[in-house]
Amino acid sequence: MRTPNFIILYVDQPQHSGAFYSGLLGREPVESSPTFVMFVLDGGFKLGLWSRHTVEPAAAAAGGGAEIVFALDTPMAVDVTHAEWTRRGLRILQAPKDMEFGRSFVALDPDNHRLRVYCLDEAAAARP
Repeated sequence: MRTPNFIILYVDQPQHSGAFYSGLLGREPVESSPTFVMFVLDGGFKLGLWSRHTVEPAAAAAGGGAEIVFALDTPMAVDVTHAEWTRRGLRILQAPKDMEFGRSFVALDPDNHRLRVYCLDEAAAARP
């Protein structure tokens, strides 16, 4: 079976978005040009940031139609990350809350792509 290993977000200013994700991910991009920035994450997964003004074929979608999800080990780590991202100035769409699958919050990147942080509640996940 084919396994996805790369996601591309269409952004207004790749260099600006690249700086944002560099700070968020704690790593530098492996590729950077005026129209495209790419990060290689742990496990080899790649995150690309492509100028919405130069992508071909042109993309009609804008930010907010999907989420990049960050899984953490504890509910406290969710709250700590929320506090850190709030200090960084990220726009918070949903404050930390306990949901049916665990503790979670949602922030937005500069292009309004949703960033969900969560900790799975193992007991809730085991329920039918």
